[in-house]
Amino acid sequence: MSVAVVAHCDWSMDQKKRWMAVAIKRGGQWHVQPPELVGDTSSLFDRLQRQAVDPGSLLIGFDFPIGLPEAYARAAGLGSFQEALKLFGSGIWLDWYSVADHRDHISLHRPFYPVRPGGTARAHLFEALGISDASSLLRVCERATADRQAACMLFWTLGGNQVGKGAISGWREIIVPRLDEIGLWPFDGSLAELANSKPVIVAETYPGDVYRQIGMPRSGWSKRRQADRLRMGQSILPWLAARPDLDTGLLQPFIDDGFGSDKTGEDRFDATIGLLGMLDVVDGRRGEGIPAIDAVRRWEGWILGHHRDDAT
Repeated sequence: MSVAVVAHCDWSMDQKKRWMAVAIKRGGQWHVQPPELVGDTSSLFDRLQRQAVDPGSLLIGFDFPIGLPEAYARAAGLGSFQEALKLFGSGIWLDWYSVADHRDHISLHRPFYPVRPGGTARAHLFEALGISDASSLLRVCERATADRQAACMLFWTLGGNQVGKGAISGWREIIVPRLDEIGLWPFDGSLAELANSKPVIVAETYPGDVYRQIGMPRSGWSKRRQADRLRMGQSILPWLAARPDLDTGLLQPFIDDGFGSDKTGEDRFDATIGLLGMLDVVDGRRGEGIPAIDAVRRWEGWILGHHRDDAT
């Protein structure tokens, strides 16, 4: 597998909170760059590809959902996730990206709900979509594990994470305009297959999965506090020291400072942690994690490096 640049973007509806961390391969070593703002998404891939030193693909990860729950995809009659992306926003799917402002406006062709709180309930969503409960609207990779709670549902747009709205913006800005050019992991193949055939590979990531992988405790700290980010940064130093192929000299001042005192410190932190998890997969220290489930490659997608014992 030939990957020359790896980038991880901590996504947000607010462009000022979109941060990314980048690693560039040079002579067999990954040189990790300081976190930076994502900036103009229309030129993002080109800017990152120009940073390559060794020949190879750009692998870029985003922490918004890339895929659809199987139950919804079947109910909507969608053949695949890629097919769905080409349909959404036109014809009978014209309002798909428009969040429903009333329970009567929810349908399989307009599944995001609600625009704002007040008189709303998840039951409205289940009833309108003809899907029985919350678990049916979670992809396999989003369900709870021993290390983390279940993720937020894609179509429910309330709450601090704003998962649904993040997916809407990410798909429209990043994936759909370049769908025919990029390799969309794992729908289009494994990382090895895509690195040999596509100049750009897009994958879904989740920094919360990486915390435990690199030696950070599951609880007792908050990424929103600089002091805790500083403490967690120090806790991963042994993990970094065991990887001499990672040059983190430019990153060290951020680790030592807890990634800054402002409110975007948590975004720089997660951008970096997500990148480290991606590098472990690219270097073969951790498997891609894709289970042998047809629906995963067809509709649901997967989180890069996510492993679970109940996925068969």
